[in-house]
Amino acid sequence: MHANNHDILLSRKVDAVISILGDSAVEPKFKALRDAGIPVFTVDHVSQYSVNNTTSDNYTLGSTIGRYMADELGGKGNVAVFNAFSSALRICGIRYDQWKYVLKDYPDIHIIQPELAEQFANSPEDARKKTLELLSQYPKGKLDAIHVACWDQPAIGIVQALEETGRDKDVKVTAIDAGPETLEIMAEPGSPFVANVAQQPHLIGQTSADNVARYFAGQKLPVQTFIPVVPVKGPQEAKAVYKQLGYGELQ
Repeated sequence: MHANNHDILLSRKVDAVISILGDSAVEPKFKALRDAGIPVFTVDHVSQYSVNNTTSDNYTLGSTIGRYMADELGGKGNVAVFNAFSSALRICGIRYDQWKYVLKDYPDIHIIQPELAEQFANSPEDARKKTLELLSQYPKGKLDAIHVACWDQPAIGIVQALEETGRDKDVKVTAIDAGPETLEIMAEPGSPFVANVAQQPHLIGQTSADNVARYFAGQKLPVQTFIPVVPVKGPQEAKAVYKQLGYGELQ
């Protein structure tokens, strides 16, 4: 569906297209748009047919959450990871690879195999069920953290499972994105959700639109525009970032 939407834009002869995410299926659509003289601008998707890709600094996202998680564990422990999309989406692959690269400096942190794969649809409930199964296999003392490699919606269900089983004091949760729902969970006193790294979605969209305007004004654009990310550790930082990103205020 996402790829086919570009056919509609081509038929309408729009002046420019901003396309968010995507996989190999969108590449022929991008080529057709470019061949028709319609410039394509992407968000979180590198393409040879894109004038500019605006994206979070995914390298910093992955490496920062790796360091934060390692610090929370005191440099040792067993970690389970939800990693369904690192092969399908480049941004997910970068985040996962950078997280794992940092862990090379912590030989006493062990990644439990096999890795877990969350579903995209209804991910919190899917992750809750898979976490309950994981906890039954790894009793207290055998599992120290659960990380979500690409995003943070599954972390909602992970925290629910930890609370249901009374494991929320001995298993820590980390993830990436820091959307409003997960920041609210992080802001709760004693939350097992201890670290995250926030994207700035409003700034990403605004920057991509501004790049379209710059292009039509004749300005030269970089191939990629990287948007800074915001690390989040603990309840107080969660509250501050929640406000910073315009989601409101948390008490």
